[in-house]
Amino acid sequence: MTENIATRLLKDHGRFKYQSILNRPDYSWPNQTKLAVYIGFNLEHFEFGEGLGANLGPACPSPDVLNYSWREYGNRVGAWRCLQMFDELNIPTSALINTSLYDHCPDLIEALVNRGDEIVGHGHTNAERQGQFDEQTERELIVGCAQRIQRESGTAPKGWLSPWISESTVTPDLLLESGYDYTLNWCHDDQPTRMLTRNRQKLWSIPYPQEINDIPMLIGRQMDTEPFANMIVDQFDEMLLQAKKQPLVMGIALHPYLVGQPYRLKHIRRALQYICAYRDRNDIWFTTPGEICTHMQSLDQQGLLAGL
Repeated sequence: MTENIATRLLKDHGRFKYQSILNRPDYSWPNQTKLAVYIGFNLEHFEFGEGLGANLGPACPSPDVLNYSWREYGNRVGAWRCLQMFDELNIPTSALINTSLYDHCPDLIEALVNRGDEIVGHGHTNAERQGQFDEQTERELIVGCAQRIQRESGTAPKGWLSPWISESTVTPDLLLESGYDYTLNWCHDDQPTRMLTRNRQKLWSIPYPQEINDIPMLIGRQMDTEPFANMIVDQFDEMLLQAKKQPLVMGIALHPYLVGQPYRLKHIRRALQYICAYRDRNDIWFTTPGEICTHMQSLDQQGLLAGL
């Protein structure tokens, strides 16, 4: 007898079970806050004339000078303007870096380290997708990026975001086995969740946004920056309301070749100023995903996450 197509079990990733957002352990962030907010500041470098990359206009035959130089604006100008804004607002960031930036513009990474920003592994270059590598090559990438960050910046990264959110079937396993504590690849929840790995240990998944993210909105949906900034404010308002009942995480993903453009930065500044007013009243925790992970690990050690 053949299996009924309407009742067959679908293939599952096996990393975590379904659990309703309404059926979770209760806990708080530091200072008894309930909404954690962080900025994922994506700093990327691309091969000239090769590989992948977001495009301002239709891709041209290589070398694609238009689209390459548009993205390079982020490293030369946009990132520095963003850092000035973050300094003015006293905002910490998690810098998601391609390690090729250590060769290309080491002073930019040095500026992030000097600010005390968290350095998160983001592959070697965003011209490649790691999910297309074999397991050994992917392991070499993940380990090599951690070693380079520790050697150049003094601290090994706790977290990882794959270039283009590209995973193989063993990426979470390799991350945990290589010393990482969390991944930002999955956008399935508004709370940190634990992912099962092949050695039966758990890798934390910290929520990373695909909606409050400038690439899907400004490039994919061709949205202007003013409504994108309004989206940030609206997301914050609604999540602050929902967080009265349970702890939540709101991430904001920014790329300096996009939001570092002057006419866009104006609107991003407005949205962040709005959020910072709540931080200054101690209504939220403005933090980094690494600090969120550390807090969850502490709660877990205290036995406060039973059932998660």
